[in-house]
Formats: sequence, C-alpha cells, structure tokens
Amino acid sequence: MTDHMRALGVHLFTATGAVFAMLAMLAAVEGEWDLMFLWLVVAFAVDGVDGPLARKYHVKHYAPEFDGVLLDLIIDYLTYVFIPAFALFSSGLMDGWTGWCAIIIITFTSALYFADTRMKTKDNSFSGFPGCWNMVVLVIFALEPNFWVSLGLVSVLAAAMFTRLKFVHPVRTERWRWITLPMALAWTLFAGWAAWFDFYDNSWAHWGLVATSVYLLLAGIAQQLFPTADDGAEAASDQ
Repeated sequence: MTDHMRALGVHLFTATGAVFAMLAMLAAVEGEWDLMFLWLVVAFAVDGVDGPLARKYHVKHYAPEFDGVLLDLIIDYLTYVFIPAFALFSSGLMDGWTGWCAIIIITFTSALYFADTRMKTKDNSFSGFPGCWNMVVLVIFALEPNFWVSLGLVSVLAAAMFTRLKFVHPVRTERWRWITLPMALAWTLFAGWAAWFDFYDNSWAHWGLVATSVYLLLAGIAQQLFPTADDGAEAASDQ
C-alpha cells in the first residue's frame, strides 16, 4: 500500500464520523436516547483515533487534496454540539424557555468557538472549554439534575469557551497524559455502559462518568495553577 493510500484511508476513516452522526440523529428523532448516545460514543472513539493516525501517516503531505482539520471540525460540530443540543431540548430534561435558552447558547457559542483560530495552546491543549457538549449532555441524561442546575452548567461552560482557561486534550496534551488518556478511555467505557443500559438509575457507570468528567474538566485548569517551567515560558511568550 502506498503512502498516499494510507493517508487517504485516514481521511475515509474520519469521514465515517458523519455516518455515525446521521445514525445518532435518526435515533434522536425517534427518541431512542440510549441508541443515540451509543452512536455518539462510537463517533467519539473515531475522533480519538483518527488524529494519531493522521499524524502517523502524514496526511497533510501525502493526501493534501482533503483538509483533514476541516473535515474533523464539521463532524465534531455535528456530534459534539448539534445532536447533543437537540437531544437536550427534545428529551424533556429542559422544558420550556430553559430548553430554548440551552440550545441557543450551545449552538451559537460553539459555532464561534469552532472557528476561533486561538482554540489551541502551544502544548496542544484547548484554550477555553472545547465545546464537548456530547459529554456534558450525556452526564445530564445519566444524573437528571434539576433543570436550573442544567441551565447553570450550560451557561458557565459556554462562558468558559471564551476564557483563557486550559482544558486538556486527552491524546495531544503531553503533561499528565499517563493519567489523562486512561481517564478518557474510562469515560468512553462508562458512557457506553450507561447508554447500553438506558441510563439505569444508580448505575455504577454514573459515578464513573462523574469522576472521569470532573478530571477531564479540571485537569487543564490544575495545570495552570501548578505550572512547569515550560508553561511559564509559554505564558511569557504570549504576553
């Protein structure tokens, strides 16, 4: 197999995320939330694997006819933002005006964030909350908090998208990757388990979701609070 074919294969693999997005959307329209989240978890897994494959096979060099970054962003907006927002609104977890507020906040701010050229830091983390609403909404489905809590969470995270708070990339952020990557894999396992059993109350997977979500949400901020010498040099260069 030629280098071009390998690189092209990575693009084709990334594009399967669009298929999984459509399958998730069809399940959402039917109100089959467990099936919807299972497809979103599959898409999440594809998104976690295609990046390392793209770098390994140098897709920018060997298959430049397709823009892998743009392809990834299109699919991410569907699976991370659009479909989860639809589910949050249509499920009844946020009825009335709170639901309308949530979907407007999520879709509007995420569209701006995904187009922001400053979203990545020099250590390949995210600057601001990276719009992972699929993860947030799945936890809301699992725990079913009061709608005020859900609206507050959505509002705070949406505002955090436009701050300089750091959020780790599970694969690309090198610092603490030895624990961050297993946490992301564990989150995927817990999410799949919870969705498979239709978010059964008091499932052990719910608490696993909470623990891994809290880590992934706060790890980057903790790194800012306890910087290394390299982090200090990076901050100085940004000023």
